[in-house]
Amino acid sequence: MIETPYYLVDKAKLLRNLRTMQFVRERSGARVLLALKCFATWSVFDLMRQYMDGTTSSSLYELRLGREKFGGETHAYSVAWADSEIDEVVTHADKIIFNSVGQLERYADRTAAVPRGLRVNPQVSSSSFDLADPARPFSRLGESDPARIEVVLPMISGFMIHNNCENEDFGLFDRMLAQFESRFGPLLERVEWVSLGGGIHFTGEDYPLEAFCARLREFAARYGVQVFLEPGEAAVTGSTSLEVSVLDTLYNGKHLAIVDSSIEAHMLDLLIYRESAHIEPNVGPHTYMICGKSCLAGDIFGEFRFPRPLAVGDRLSIANAAGYTMVKKNWFNGVRMPAIAVRELDGRVTVQREFTFEDFAASLS
Repeated sequence: MIETPYYLVDKAKLLRNLRTMQFVRERSGARVLLALKCFATWSVFDLMRQYMDGTTSSSLYELRLGREKFGGETHAYSVAWADSEIDEVVTHADKIIFNSVGQLERYADRTAAVPRGLRVNPQVSSSSFDLADPARPFSRLGESDPARIEVVLPMISGFMIHNNCENEDFGLFDRMLAQFESRFGPLLERVEWVSLGGGIHFTGEDYPLEAFCARLREFAARYGVQVFLEPGEAAVTGSTSLEVSVLDTLYNGKHLAIVDSSIEAHMLDLLIYRESAHIEPNVGPHTYMICGKSCLAGDIFGEFRFPRPLAVGDRLSIANAAGYTMVKKNWFNGVRMPAIAVRELDGRVTVQREFTFEDFAASLS
């Protein structure tokens, strides 16, 4: 039995999402790139690359990881490239996407050998969190003035937009895309490719895939462009859990159970957005607040119901531990970093990586 805590990636569950992506690729003509900012556990790239076209990145290191560990088409985007890294970016990228006209012009000569794109901000999004809203007031993410963009069209071959955030509503996706077309249509007719970014939850249950694919085909045909999608969460949703063990139980007005993990260190996105973790089936007469072991007072996974009282040594499985989770794990409090394990398609579980004190020490100086 593997010692907790550890992340467990289940390839059979991952495969369900990947097959949906393959369907979208075939029916829509879109190319699908994994967003490494959301999920970069390269031990399962052997499976993912069979159903996806490549990767998209948000930094030089992500770009290099995508090129070396995934392969396929490799897109390079960054909110701002540095002088010291742009030459290396060129060696790894199939396309370089700039966040601003200023950066595009600054590195025009040094990136002339690679197809270039520009991020466009449609100034409308599906995000309900100001923290994550790319269209928030005074946003730094992309150019929003069509006249300013038109001036640099000879320098680029495509656009990238990203204004869908955990969007499960096809109707909203359709309306926002129509708004984008209404404002930037004349420019779209003059480029070769358009990336619609990520945040479109098209692998979710009951998502209208046929309508989605038809909308992508129509968009591509209308403007004569190759469409790209950049799924992150949609690629890995439901595939991974964080396996933990109960270390202690106590009562302080509520029944509490402390586990050998930490929400701040191991599921940071939940803390940032003040969301509860998920433990299934979450039924039974006994309610516990599941707490992390760090010194942060608010290190709490949430409240859950169980069929019997929890005891020291009980194992719990926390769901949805892939997207924006493993990429954000950290060494806060020196809490033991979860190992990474994979359940293969034949049911075997293999430990891919364990972390030690030496890894903790090496992260500091």
